[in-house]
Amino acid sequence: MQTLMIQQAVGDAMLADWRHVHNTIIPTDPLSLDQVRERSGRYHLELAVLDGVVVGCSTVRPPGAEEPAATVIARILPEYRRRGFGTLLYESGLARAGELGAPAVETIVLAGNTEGLRFAEARGFVEVERYLLDGDTIPFVTLRLG
Repeated sequence: MQTLMIQQAVGDAMLADWRHVHNTIIPTDPLSLDQVRERSGRYHLELAVLDGVVVGCSTVRPPGAEEPAATVIARILPEYRRRGFGTLLYESGLARAGELGAPAVETIVLAGNTEGLRFAEARGFVEVERYLLDGDTIPFVTLRLG
């Protein structure tokens, strides 16, 4: 039986794995290892590992003074989707947001990721905003848990 482990991404090797998943799923906004290191100081980054193989990653951005919602983003590599791994990773992030005292939860999905949008909507998220990063043509969609 395959076992999925969800663990915090710490150290350069794990952060490089986190970066690989992020950059695969969000090719319009690739991150360098230095950028991922910096994010790991502000956000809670996790890896989903299936029998030693990295299959996904997540980000939990804590609530802040300007934005009281926590942001929970779960990413699963395409070849590992539709097996329940995204749900487990999302639930881990949601639990972390709860520990941080978030009164609301948001997520962000690249508009071209139709599977990701369906995943979020199936869990009760509703679209609240679309935005483009400078130079991009594919928007990001911010959704809030209704």
